[in-house]
Amino acid sequence: MNNSVFVQLDFWGMVAVSVLMPCAIYAALLATRSVSRTTVLLLGFVMVAIAGFDVYFLQRMATVARETPSLMDDAVFVSEVSFALYLFPLMFGGIGVNLISHILVSHLVGAEKRFSKEHPEDRQL
Repeated sequence: MNNSVFVQLDFWGMVAVSVLMPCAIYAALLATRSVSRTTVLLLGFVMVAIAGFDVYFLQRMATVARETPSLMDDAVFVSEVSFALYLFPLMFGGIGVNLISHILVSHLVGAEKRFSKEHPEDRQL
């Protein structure tokens, strides 16, 4: 058994996915001049997946932290401070859902415009 959660590979995997991956996505979006709808939709789903991954691993880290003798693990993952850690998945999930919603709404607006052009007699107020 390890003496701390912070030396386990799972913890560093969570950090890489939770921090580095969203930063890389943001940097890639800043570097490009235009982005397709498919890319935005895919990035939205990736952000939601990152949020789910984070919640799973935060729960797992809390369980592992209870079993380690280190008090620092308990202070971060088992105490009230752990609530603050859940703000990151909440933010990533919210951004992902917002991106997905943006694509769906813009698609529906375009579909309504095409319908109005194709069926002018069926216009409803």
